Amino acid sequence: MASTVSDRPGYGQLLRTPGAWTFLLPGFAARQPFAMLTIGIVLLVQHTTGSYGSAGAVAAVSGVSMALFAPQSGRLADRFGQRAVLLPGVLVHAVSVGGLTALALADAPLWVLFLAAVPTGASIPQIGPMVRARWAARLGAAPGRPASPLMATAAAFESVTDEFTFVVGPVLATALCTGVHPAAGLIAEAALTLLGGILFAAQRSTQPAPRGATTADEPHRSALSVPGVRVLAITFLGIGAVFGGMQVSLTAFSEEIGRPGVNGLLYGIFAAGNMLAGIACGAIAWKSSPRRRLIVGCVALTLTASGLWAVHSVPLLAGLGLLVGLCIAPALISGYTLVEALVPASARTEAFTWLTGAVALGQAGAVTVAGQLADAHGASTGFVVPLAGTALALATLLALRSRLTPRAGGRTVARGIGHREPVTVD
Repeated sequence: MASTVSDRPGYGQLLRTPGAWTFLLPGFAARQPFAMLTIGIVLLVQHTTGSYGSAGAVAAVSGVSMALFAPQSGRLADRFGQRAVLLPGVLVHAVSVGGLTALALADAPLWVLFLAAVPTGASIPQIGPMVRARWAARLGAAPGRPASPLMATAAAFESVTDEFTFVVGPVLATALCTGVHPAAGLIAEAALTLLGGILFAAQRSTQPAPRGATTADEPHRSALSVPGVRVLAITFLGIGAVFGGMQVSLTAFSEEIGRPGVNGLLYGIFAAGNMLAGIACGAIAWKSSPRRRLIVGCVALTLTASGLWAVHSVPLLAGLGLLVGLCIAPALISGYTLVEALVPASARTEAFTWLTGAVALGQAGAVTVAGQLADAHGASTGFVVPLAGTALALATLLALRSRLTPRAGGRTVARGIGHREPVTVD
């Protein structure tokens, strides 16, 4: 069901979408624990092993596992319904986190912690992509009617929500681990995931119809078979490298100048830029297409990231970091908006999880590479990673931008997936 929108869409109009609050509030609560997991693992494993390297490695295994398994979770949600996947998923996740916590406290060998981190990451509930799929279901195209202009506003709203989550979650987990018990952050993450996931799954009226119930005559194909999704996934992989590279490089820079406390300020400014740009993107009535905005956003991101390695003062790095953050949100929002035009409704949750997973995978790889470069050659070389990631994203877009345009008449065809929508993306 698509909602009726005004000529100038905005957040007020978006939040008046029928049924929106029934999934927004539980969705916000359910995705908070996601931002607590990595820092919770790092703080607990560092406490039990005394090594940040070991703690980071366990957290990285969890992140890579999430990136690899998340699309499969999204595909199952598209086929069988979000509730059918989410309920067993949050149970498995709670048990997996409990097992990892117990093993860490029991001083289990590192390789055992690696094994325990695999199901922990693989079972992370994909609440963000599920919320985005619900927005698409409420605002998407219907026969004889174009897709709602509120889709871009919804993508911006979700981007701001994600950023806010990654501000609140780590702070809460750190406070619990340092003020209560080193395992308290992970225990709280598991409990909140279980409770929030159950509440979100209970909102059955707004979940997209499972494709198994509505398109049984069509073959089940992965969203990755849509060429545009592959282009977006590579682009988001590069954007994820910005997050990971900035996290490590800012930390290394702060320690290198003897002011470790400034790290939180610098990263906070970077994150604030991303959040402010996301808010602004949702408030603008765009005339240009999402594809064009994505390309412009990646050009701007590459240009701003190209100067990071040469900056050696806190004020300049703070200012440039703010500009980098301001350029990230428009690119991410435009990419998520393109999914609605490129991907059949029966595969959108999976498509969103491919993009979310690509960001996580790019972030995990960048953390490792930037850390090695910073250790070997100094903090400034770690900033080469965000530049390389943005250059990868831009090169992919420029070379394959034609794949981000639906076929004439709004028909997207990819290996057996046929879907007709009255959507035009120039």
